[in-house]
Amino acid sequence: MSISLASLSACFQGVIPSIIATSSKDGEPNVTYLSQVYYLDEKHVALSCQFFNKTKQNVMENPYAAVELHDAVTFQTYDLDLKYVRSETEGPLFEQMRIRIEAIASHTGMSGIFRLLSADIYEVLDVRKVDGFFRPDAKHVPKKLPDVDQRYELRALQAISGRLNQAKDLEDLLGSLLAEMKKELGFEHTMILIPDDSGDKLITVASTGYGESGVGAEIEIGKGLIGSVAKEKCILRMGAVGEDLRYGRAVRGETHTSALAHVVTPEIPLPGLPDAQSHLGIPLLVQDRLVGVLAVESKNPMGFSEWHEAFLGIIGNQVAIAMERMTDENEEVLVDIRPSIVNDVPPPRVRSFKFYKGEDCVFVDGQYLIRNVPARILWKLLQSYTAEKRCEFTNRELRLDPWLGLPPVKDNLESRLILLRKRLEQKCPDVRIPTCARGHFRLEVDCSVELIELPC
Repeated sequence: MSISLASLSACFQGVIPSIIATSSKDGEPNVTYLSQVYYLDEKHVALSCQFFNKTKQNVMENPYAAVELHDAVTFQTYDLDLKYVRSETEGPLFEQMRIRIEAIASHTGMSGIFRLLSADIYEVLDVRKVDGFFRPDAKHVPKKLPDVDQRYELRALQAISGRLNQAKDLEDLLGSLLAEMKKELGFEHTMILIPDDSGDKLITVASTGYGESGVGAEIEIGKGLIGSVAKEKCILRMGAVGEDLRYGRAVRGETHTSALAHVVTPEIPLPGLPDAQSHLGIPLLVQDRLVGVLAVESKNPMGFSEWHEAFLGIIGNQVAIAMERMTDENEEVLVDIRPSIVNDVPPPRVRSFKFYKGEDCVFVDGQYLIRNVPARILWKLLQSYTAEKRCEFTNRELRLDPWLGLPPVKDNLESRLILLRKRLEQKCPDVRIPTCARGHFRLEVDCSVELIELPC
């Protein structure tokens, strides 16, 4: 082969769907679109097998196939002559291909239907360049990812790592990470999510590029692209997401008229950009325990490359360890924590807080604010403020309060306080909980507070 498969990396992004042609032993042809063409090495590719009954039947009779690939940047077309080798239904390759398809399936409500049956490995016999197949329209050509200068890559890694090392607390750590990623890598839309109290959902505790729609956004673990990263605990990089979703929705439309219609579930809205075309999800792991997910997205169908995946994998490991360390730290700083007394002259504005015990959530002036442990923390602080005139508190006393329901180990209290702090900034800026020392924080109130507790 005169053309290297490795040089066709843009073709394997799936921005323009690939096509496979096979024929039976009697010469009857069959042509269909492929969901994935996966680069293995210079002489092999893997193709996803989902619904291709005729394609699979043909290669079992006649092992030769032809695949058409398209470069989404140059619109250059290539023909691959292939020979079927084997199918894999388990192992690292199968899992890598399965997770991508499962993520799309869960988002479109097609879990269990739109799934990978096997990863079919083919030997590449020849690669040919096809001239004049496409005429690119400059208005719709995706931006080419810049070539990475290894010196810049190391400098960016050093800059981000150094800034994380200087973080004074968890909130500073997460905020610094997103700010440095924007500065050094140009990532405009990023978020960090952590497991909630139940362990069934992820909740956003830090974000950039989303405004008020970022912090507090939730997604079920195992659902959608980000939820799949949390469930599988592995990196997921996807380009041309719009194409994958259209393909999944097309299959969904056909399923509605079949015997499997009752299995189809509602489509899951993606947190983040509604028109995102590329996603990169990094699980934040300490050993095998998930402490969060770092999610990055772009409107460019080719927004992320392999080096982004490796780079953020390294950063993700450092962040996970730092989150663990900051969560484990005890309140060792000695400060005067005698209760501060608030001014008895009430501010003129009145904010009404309602705590719904049955739903475990707090509303402010009729609008939803927060739920679960952060809601109970806020309610405890507001009760102490109104009854005892207290405005200084410690993390330790929260941990020792059985009503809050914090677990005895790995309680993620700092993460919950960050979430509460940011939700107050968005929905009720008259109430704030700034940190005043390690393990100590204040409750600042610029309004009169009305507390109403309801059973449900």
